[in-house]
Amino acid sequence: MPRILISIPEQSLELFDDDGSSLRRYTVSTAAKGTGEQQGSNCTPRGLHVVRARIGGGHPAGTVFVGRRPTGEIHSAEMAEAHPGSDWILSRILWLSGCEPGLNRLGAVDTMRRYIYIHGCADTAPMGVPASIGCIRMRNADIIELFELVPVGTRVEICN
Repeated sequence: MPRILISIPEQSLELFDDDGSSLRRYTVSTAAKGTGEQQGSNCTPRGLHVVRARIGGGHPAGTVFVGRRPTGEIHSAEMAEAHPGSDWILSRILWLSGCEPGLNRLGAVDTMRRYIYIHGCADTAPMGVPASIGCIRMRNADIIELFELVPVGTRVEICN
């Protein structure tokens, strides 16, 4: 099974195959507030996770998701202008679940209950710098490519 490594300092996501060979490397954007696991912190959680759910397969690039459901809209410059500062969840969602009780699983540190995803974002959103409200943002073309390469159960390590 493939494995994902997300580096907070490098603002990168690297996909490895079963043998540990690098398959892809993407520039991402993690939380503007840095790393942390507490509910409500708007930080990116660290540690070992798995992809618990894959959402959005087959939808067009730029599909807008609210509450993990497609709204029927495709993100546009007009939408961005009408809703400045929105943290758009677009194209695909890889919903993460923590594997380490007390660090990123269960209670007030549960990654899945915090709705932490790897997801697409507006094309104008900066990459390579921390800017999200906790999730790992990717360019739409990148998340669509990654989505096709990783099954549910893929291990994800987030480190700083």
